Amino acid sequence: MTDFSQDPQFWGARALGALAGSAISLIYLLPKTRREAASRLVTGLACGLIFGGPTGLWLGQKLDLLDHLTGFEIMLAGATAASLSAWWGLGLLARLAARYGAKPGG
Repeated sequence: MTDFSQDPQFWGARALGALAGSAISLIYLLPKTRREAASRLVTGLACGLIFGGPTGLWLGQKLDLLDHLTGFEIMLAGATAASLSAWWGLGLLARLAARYGAKPGG
């Protein structure tokens, strides 16, 4: 397995991908409050930075693209996908909790 951890270029790809995933998600599922926006941004960034490498490798293997992409592209795609997924997941859970959660006084 390839070691991405020590190269600053890959950390840049992780950060860029995590930001890109959060930005793309912002367009499709707007947060209702600043608190929701902040929590989803932090979650998206953290997931993109942490899971960018494994997600990129998994996607590359599933799509049979590992021979055609550079390590930077794999990391960027993985971080973007991980961040996008985290943002959507947290946003969906927040909306479901608001809709079906316990009502005050009820």
